[in-house]
Amino acid sequence: MAKVVQRAYKYRFYPTPEQAAELSRTFGCVRLVWNKALDERSRAYVTEKRKTTYVQASAALTAWKKTEDLGFLNEVSSVPLQQTLRHQQAAFSNFFAKRARYPRFKSRKKSRASAEYTRSAFRYRDGQLTLAKMAAPLDIRWSRPLPEGAEPSTVTVSRDAAGRWFVSMLVEETITTARKAKGQIGIDVGLTALVTLSTGEKIANPRHERRDRRKLAKAQRALSRKEKGSMNREKARRKVARVHARITDRRTDFLHKLSTRLVRENQAIAIEDLTVRNMVANHSLARGISDASWRQLRTMLEYKADWYGRDLLVVDRWFPSTRLCSDCGALHERLPLNIRSWTCQCGTVHDRDVNAARNILAAGLAES
Repeated sequence: MAKVVQRAYKYRFYPTPEQAAELSRTFGCVRLVWNKALDERSRAYVTEKRKTTYVQASAALTAWKKTEDLGFLNEVSSVPLQQTLRHQQAAFSNFFAKRARYPRFKSRKKSRASAEYTRSAFRYRDGQLTLAKMAAPLDIRWSRPLPEGAEPSTVTVSRDAAGRWFVSMLVEETITTARKAKGQIGIDVGLTALVTLSTGEKIANPRHERRDRRKLAKAQRALSRKEKGSMNREKARRKVARVHARITDRRTDFLHKLSTRLVRENQAIAIEDLTVRNMVANHSLARGISDASWRQLRTMLEYKADWYGRDLLVVDRWFPSTRLCSDCGALHERLPLNIRSWTCQCGTVHDRDVNAARNILAAGLAES
């Protein structure tokens, strides 16, 4: 059985100085339009109790372009500016539906620099991508080919804190649902073992951040000694960002391989519905929890299970998976974190994490 999905293919590219300047201008204009539109929306809602629609925001953008102060908005492609208004409209819809927080202003230094182009603002022909307002195609490193016959519907160009340029192309792809697997697995996440499976297998936590902690600290110390606003400080900042980028890349690669393996081998996958945002409030564990990136692993399992016809079973966060005996069902009263194995009244000796994974699987199957 085949399924058509929207899939993004991300590639690194190396712009010419002219292309880099044009894209940097576009990023700045996108950020300005977002912030100005957000300010206008917020003022209208607070003072007049009036919601602003996308049509009204788009009309305001047209008016801004006609002013002397904001006439430079005409120098970049209009499509990324319209797209940022659409994204802001979606952000407010999610806020009013209580699915997200109130939209925030974008910072020049901290926010992600990106611009989204729809089909009217780029040309993709013979494996070459040319954006609006540019004469030459982008120098893309095609690390993997696009699906045969695929035509990008949107293109997102971004620059990370380390100064690397990326282009992400959204295409429609037909994915063949995988054959039904016989396996069923329960997953208990942790810090010493990143995941413990109900089969008893434990996959060690690579601790990507810890491996580069000394190098990161050295780069951060060097950054702190540079004069603010100087070119040397910018170079030092880039060096810190490159260390962070390396950590992120290694973590993402590991989680992709792990999630793909779990989805390929098992028909049913049971996980806990953890609230990571609340867990990182514990400052003694926050660094390790953030490095483990449990939320990212769950996201990967969700969309890969959907693509390949697997069942992802989510167990309530308050389910006492650790204190429940997976053999007799007896509930242990209290089990501090320092106790890694315990003996049930039925005589069964349990490994804390393996027992939790087995209970998660049983609870997930019972609820499905």
